[in-house]
Amino acid sequence: MRPSVESLRIFEMCVRVGSFAAAADRLALTPAAVSLRIRTLEAELGQHLFTRVSRRVVPTPAAMTLASQVRRALDGVNDALNEFHAAVAPLRVTMPATFASRWLAPRLSGYRAPGGAAIELDISSDLRDPNAFDVAIRTGRGGWDQLDEYPLMPLDVTPMLAPRLLVSQTLAAPEDLTKFDLLPHPDWGKWFARTERPMPSGLRFAAVDYSLFELIASAAVAGQGVGLLSPTLFRPLLDDGLLVAPLPTVLKGPDWYFALIQEGDQRPAPRDFCGWLLEQMRQTPVP
Repeated sequence: MRPSVESLRIFEMCVRVGSFAAAADRLALTPAAVSLRIRTLEAELGQHLFTRVSRRVVPTPAAMTLASQVRRALDGVNDALNEFHAAVAPLRVTMPATFASRWLAPRLSGYRAPGGAAIELDISSDLRDPNAFDVAIRTGRGGWDQLDEYPLMPLDVTPMLAPRLLVSQTLAAPEDLTKFDLLPHPDWGKWFARTERPMPSGLRFAAVDYSLFELIASAAVAGQGVGLLSPTLFRPLLDDGLLVAPLPTVLKGPDWYFALIQEGDQRPAPRDFCGWLLEQMRQTPVP
């Protein structure tokens, strides 16, 4: 009967450190378990591997030779595993900057890709060629050709501004937005429609169109106007008091964040990452 690799590993450690007790400590085992494993190994090999000298156990010359060969074999296994993991292709994920920095980055350290693959991030809002990514996070209403879709969450926006802008002005109703500079955003009209009130005349829009959510948020924190921002993605700014959202109306959709993979891609890594995204979304507080 051939001994197990685990028995040989324990035996090699005993020879290397010169003590059953020390080997047990290194391997997080009890000394009794190590002693039993060595006795079993000796029975399987049909000869003694150690002799007792006072309170010490000393490996026989044959055991020394065997331990040396086992060590080389174990090193070879470790080298093979290291090469295997190094050869695992990275998981290529492309996504918009705001989603990456505000939602994914605080959570990504808790994810482990199958096979230990690294994650390679491409920050972009443009839809790449399907061969250029494994998972794409994009916004839209679905229906992408040749892509499997995982709906993550609706885009949500509500007016947000720096608290100091409310020292001399109130913002209790949509009509009060005429008192402030609004940071340009294409969904202001949709947000007013969601309030079921007409878009008031006399609205003032800031001269700079920042276009990116991240830049709009920075401008709002700096007190340059009211930004139409996601209370989900920018929740930390609200929690830290850097911004406030005085009006209760939140426009959700019709566009959503989707995770996209190539149609029919059965590789475990992309689908595992999409499953992890969905689980994280379920744990995200709803504004």
